[in-house]
Amino acid sequence: MILDPLYFIIVAPALLLAFVAQMMVSSRYAAASQVPVSMTGAQAARRILDSAGLSNVGIEMVDGYLSDHYDPRDKVLRLSHDVYNNANAASVGIAAHEAGHALQDAKNYAPLVIRNLAVPMASFGSSTAFILFFIGVAFQALHVLAWVGVLFFGFVVAFQLVNLPVEFNASTRAKQQLLTLGIVSENEAVYVRKVLGAAALTYVAATLMALLQLAYMLMQLLNSRERE
Repeated sequence: MILDPLYFIIVAPALLLAFVAQMMVSSRYAAASQVPVSMTGAQAARRILDSAGLSNVGIEMVDGYLSDHYDPRDKVLRLSHDVYNNANAASVGIAAHEAGHALQDAKNYAPLVIRNLAVPMASFGSSTAFILFFIGVAFQALHVLAWVGVLFFGFVVAFQLVNLPVEFNASTRAKQQLLTLGIVSENEAVYVRKVLGAAALTYVAATLMALLQLAYMLMQLLNSRERE
């Protein structure tokens, strides 16, 4: 795959979208970081969680840049240093997004439940699918392994597809809560929407990449069958 020009031709749209999305995230995060708001990211997340009766959900500070996430197993929001401590539109937007995942978890939001169940298989598929695929393609006697690899990579694609509504819904909840609770004004919310919109595009790019990779695998298998 690494040396196959066809692979890069097929996944080029996803690579381009991922690049554009990352540039948008960086520029919009930087712009929104210059817009002061009344709370830090940690305070905004705490306000959202408490208003939903989720005082049991903790908030921790972690290392890394934009390493923010919600852990449904430990019921804790983990916020990067900048998001946790800074009182600006970027920080409260990202913190609210992660709090949105906690709200989903509390209400057993179906796509989130499915995504959480799919994590082990998606992780296994991402680490083994291409190994099995290339062994199967390289050795005709082991051709069935290529199809097993495709099957396993299908778990990765399924995870990415179900992840989209989870992330979009968390952002929708975040924007609603920030305005409803008066954490940001309408003017400040414009910057929040821009940051979350750019972040959403990265998930679209990841999903497109997975779909195009699966398309490449299927094309290779169909071509090899025609050569037999």
